[in-house]
Amino acid sequence: MYTVAQLIGGVWGAGGAEGELVVHDPADGTPVTSAPIASADVVGKAVEAAREIAPEWASTAPAERAAALRRAADAVEAVTEDLAAAVTAEMGKPLADARGGVEAGIGTLRQYAELAPLRGGRTLHGGHHAVDFMAPQPRGVVAAITPWNDPVAVSCGLLGAALVTGNVVVYKPSERTPATGWLLAKALDEALPAGVLTLLTGGAETGAALAAQPVDVVAHVGSTATGRAIAAATARTGAKVLLENGGSDPLIVDADVDPVWAAREAALGAFANAGQICVAVERVYAHRDVAEDFVAALVERADALRTGPGRDPATELGPLVDRRHRDHVHGQVTAAVAQGARIRTGGTLPDGPGSFYPATVVTDCRHDMPLVREETFGPVAPVVVVDSFSEALRCAADSPYGLAATVLTGSMSHAQRAWRELPVGTVKVNAVFGGAPGGAAHPRGGSGQGFGYGPELLDEFSAVKAVHIEAPGGGHW
Repeated sequence: MYTVAQLIGGVWGAGGAEGELVVHDPADGTPVTSAPIASADVVGKAVEAAREIAPEWASTAPAERAAALRRAADAVEAVTEDLAAAVTAEMGKPLADARGGVEAGIGTLRQYAELAPLRGGRTLHGGHHAVDFMAPQPRGVVAAITPWNDPVAVSCGLLGAALVTGNVVVYKPSERTPATGWLLAKALDEALPAGVLTLLTGGAETGAALAAQPVDVVAHVGSTATGRAIAAATARTGAKVLLENGGSDPLIVDADVDPVWAAREAALGAFANAGQICVAVERVYAHRDVAEDFVAALVERADALRTGPGRDPATELGPLVDRRHRDHVHGQVTAAVAQGARIRTGGTLPDGPGSFYPATVVTDCRHDMPLVREETFGPVAPVVVVDSFSEALRCAADSPYGLAATVLTGSMSHAQRAWRELPVGTVKVNAVFGGAPGGAAHPRGGSGQGFGYGPELLDEFSAVKAVHIEAPGGGHW
């Protein structure tokens, strides 16, 4: 069992606690982690300690900060297997996928270590006897509140970008993956000056207390409801807010595609990590010409997935993060059935321990059903049959969210229409996942605001200052 300690002011075990947080393995219900719950008072003192060290780290040369981040990436790489095992134990992700998330996080740290020293301001063309330029500077104290579904990759992105640009970070991992956050913070702390990184653990109350502190940036990846609460808190403190929140990402299956290939893509998008991915396929709009064959192939793919605990190398579909979340997923499925939808496979609560839920395909869905309109975040593929690409595009665009969308089509004109017209941050054509390194996008609507990835994230954690210098009295220096 993991026993987590907090890191405040460069001291592990500091701060005390207001109770204990226990995490249970979603595969069998056994306790795997014990973590302290930071009170509002502890959170306030942690932010004060971070504020004290902030000027020193901000004045450190960019090349030196980058070198520290490279060492941090090496330290994380050295504990890859430990981190992957913790992810699997705490949230159930299959071990190979968990390892992939750690490796992605390491790659992000190294990317930011290379990019950050190359960034600079720009010189302006002012008066002949003056110097004008724009210079990026650290913002100060960053509060990073991260999710449980891909805890290492997301945390490395936010922490790496914030640290290498000269900010100090108060890091609060999800209450469902505190040991993962603790192991990551331990590795990072080995390579960083004392006090530059703070680790706090706890539940929603701890996160709310941190968001309400007088920090300079609050970066949050998680639910839309939490993101909106954080935005309200930062409106009072004046902190900048970066949000990547919920989504209900559509997949359009056009009339001219191979339905078996389309089903493979849909299954990957809907069932990977048990559907617990920010950009998972949450709703499918299939053209009537291919819908029947597409659904048959999708059901076959769902039935073929090997379900089991994440630590089993043969597992393709692990458990949901906990039973409370499973109840949410199952509730949306049963509500859709009551509204006229039809379960083609899955949709039942299995016997036995853990929070397993089968890969589920639901047909006869309507666009106005909550299963289609709202975020499910589980291994469920609701299918809506449409009569034209234009209808599919209208339905896909009609959402309170705006994170990502996928279009499977053989038509270049349809592909062009899709990326131009869909009001989302990311549009993928003929692949549910993938993309070149360094990609970054702005989520829309209830899905958040600000860049969360790519080189642009370095700019989000920087404040640009315009400088004008003249010689005294308008003369020469």
